[in-house]
Amino acid sequence: MTTSISPMVWIAFNVGILALICLDALVINPKGKEMSFRRALGMTAFWLSLALVFNLGVYFYLGNQLSLEFLTAYVVEQSLSVDNIFVFLLIFAHFKVAPLEQQRILLWGVISAQVMRAVFILSGIGLMNHFHWMIYVFGCVLLFTGIKLFFKQDEEIHPEDSFILKLVGKNLPKFLIVLIVIETTDLIFAIDSIPAVLSITKNSFIAYSSNIFAILGLRAMYFALANFMKVLHHLHYGLGIILTFVGFKMVMENYIHIPVVVTLGFIILTLTVTVMTSILCQPKTLQK
Repeated sequence: MTTSISPMVWIAFNVGILALICLDALVINPKGKEMSFRRALGMTAFWLSLALVFNLGVYFYLGNQLSLEFLTAYVVEQSLSVDNIFVFLLIFAHFKVAPLEQQRILLWGVISAQVMRAVFILSGIGLMNHFHWMIYVFGCVLLFTGIKLFFKQDEEIHPEDSFILKLVGKNLPKFLIVLIVIETTDLIFAIDSIPAVLSITKNSFIAYSSNIFAILGLRAMYFALANFMKVLHHLHYGLGIILTFVGFKMVMENYIHIPVVVTLGFIILTLTVTVMTSILCQPKTLQK
């Protein structure tokens, strides 16, 4: 059964999110002030706590099932966001973007991603409601991406070869060029992450809100984890396993019921093992 969410709840949620973005941009991390590691760590903890408080509200007002769905979708999105961070690092390094400009680009990226994810989620749920076979399409996309990610090799990224960048031209201000590349990258990631969320919940509000909370913490998490990304060298294995699992769950949805709590437990266990093995099994090049 799908729980109907009042339009007023949607409006209130988006107004609240915009207020939080303004607070972050104007008060917590004002223009001209570089984000330190300590502040980034604090802000990451703040956004995480805020998501958990929101989930508590979902539990009391919408019930245990949707609360579990929100938490599971949020964990999936956060884990996939870590992979995004690695790509953002390469893009910023390629264009030699200063830390202050990185903050500005990521802020605008968060705002535009909020709109883009809403369109993707509502469209995806609409397609599945009208064409049930789309579940298998999304599931196969996840299976393919998961297997591909598991066997991913280190590869160089060439942002200057972006199709969108070639389309709009390179005679734009550097800020706009980097923002376009970042947004194009996020669009590509959304093609994987949105089906992953829809494999967990069919409730548009839960899918959207879990995505937004993960996106809100992305800027702070970027500056908190930027110096540690090379340590998580097993991350792609964990993400590959997770995407393959949720893809299988989506494809077999009509034949095998996997409870959300089992999915959540599997995802947390996979991420824990991935992080631990990454830390304990460092390549010799990183140990020096």
